Amino acid sequence: MLDVAREAGVSVATVSAFINNTARVSPGTTGRIETAIRRVGYQRNAVARSLKLGKTHTIGLTVPHITNPFFTEVVAVITQAFDRAGYAVMLFCTDENLSNQDEQIRLLLDRMVDGLIVARVGDDEAFGNIVRTAKVPIVLIDRLCDGIDLDAVVLDNKAAVFEAIEYLARLGHKRIGYITGETDIATMRERDAGYRAALAARGIAFDPLLVRRGDFHEKDGYSAAMQLMTLPDRPTAIFSANNPMVVGAMKAIRDLGLRCPEDVSVICFDDFPFADVFQPQMTTVRQPVEAIGEQAVAMLLDRINGNAPTDPRRLTLRGRLMIRSSCVAVPAASSEPQSQSA
Repeated sequence: MLDVAREAGVSVATVSAFINNTARVSPGTTGRIETAIRRVGYQRNAVARSLKLGKTHTIGLTVPHITNPFFTEVVAVITQAFDRAGYAVMLFCTDENLSNQDEQIRLLLDRMVDGLIVARVGDDEAFGNIVRTAKVPIVLIDRLCDGIDLDAVVLDNKAAVFEAIEYLARLGHKRIGYITGETDIATMRERDAGYRAALAARGIAFDPLLVRRGDFHEKDGYSAAMQLMTLPDRPTAIFSANNPMVVGAMKAIRDLGLRCPEDVSVICFDDFPFADVFQPQMTTVRQPVEAIGEQAVAMLLDRINGNAPTDPRRLTLRGRLMIRSSCVAVPAASSEPQSQSA
């Protein structure tokens, strides 16, 4: 900085004010400083500046699956919003692993991030302990943390699944297969509740044989659909709790020589970019991705800048059923028990 000051013919304090934007510098002086910076090859020491200001202008972000189109889109919205606000984002993918999550969050805190946005994994005491001792603000997205009050932006999962299952019931489906995740994830418990509530509202008995659980990957959807569609009394419709699993389910339906929607109607949770070019076009539950990402960023920046209320805030958004061609009314004959296809 001293070399820049000498080259520009100004004081070190003036150069510091220009670089750190702590005081107004005249246009003429600004031009001389910028020219001097280029000539001497000055590079600002971001680490030293962070230590001095107590901020790194870096945010930590963790998601369970970066390959899941929902999280891919949320990450894009969040990083773009922070970029506009002058922050960099450090992204980690936990792959639904508790140990990965806890290690990654500790690493982000060690890197002195100014805040965290977390789509957390499961119910974990270690995560709770980390959150309670963290000295930076944290905003949850997609999944809440039982027993810990944090700012959060989530979806009304129960209502979203209720609407989807109720739609299938209106089409005459009574045997509705349900491919979902494990119950240690709060969103899955909420979606389970929506599934059961919709069945009850339509007077349809809950059948545990129609429920298959997996780890949200394509292979889990394939295995689940194989099991469901080879039942002696197979479902006439399937609801998948996320889009990677629905891809696996559609492959299983194809490999069994069945057709969607002629032999089985299908809905999946989370819209995805190619849902409307799928064959058939996939009926989905669309989450408001932009609102989730942008509201989470706004909440975290409020906390960082000291503009947030004392009590944690929870924003619960609504999903939207995107009706396309993967669902049709069930034929009258399908209300009778079915035999396995030859």
